[in-house]
Amino acid sequence: MTADYDTLAKTIAALTEGETDEVALMATVTCEVHHSDDRFDWTGFYRVTEPGLLKIGPYQGGHGCLVIPFERGVCGAAARTGETQLVPDVDAFPGHIACASSTRSELVLPVRNAAGEIIAVFDIDSDLPDAFTQADADAIGAILSTVFA
Repeated sequence: MTADYDTLAKTIAALTEGETDEVALMATVTCEVHHSDDRFDWTGFYRVTEPGLLKIGPYQGGHGCLVIPFERGVCGAAARTGETQLVPDVDAFPGHIACASSTRSELVLPVRNAAGEIIAVFDIDSDLPDAFTQADADAIGAILSTVFA
């Protein structure tokens, strides 16, 4: 099963309408995205809790790293640069943090609030190599922009 992003976007919009609590929004987005596609083995948010530091937020899947500095890993790169990280082979990514040894590829998107500040990153891991496309990044990015802006 692969994600039907149009249906996913409509479902998430309906579920989150009127909600302003960031953690509630993150939990709902995580659940819906995680269960929308068989490629998604770990799906969740790392929240900016202090300058230069991410802490785990709502997620689905096995355990995740609890703390990630902006200087480390794919999530840190997304938070530090404000750019989506589409990584076909995590072993080839300098400084990759192996929170789960089964992860082969990763997609991490920065999450901005209405003021444009990065409040979190949204991390999707796959046990398959080269599992994500730019179309995945664009569709999920659009959903995140709608929910958090």
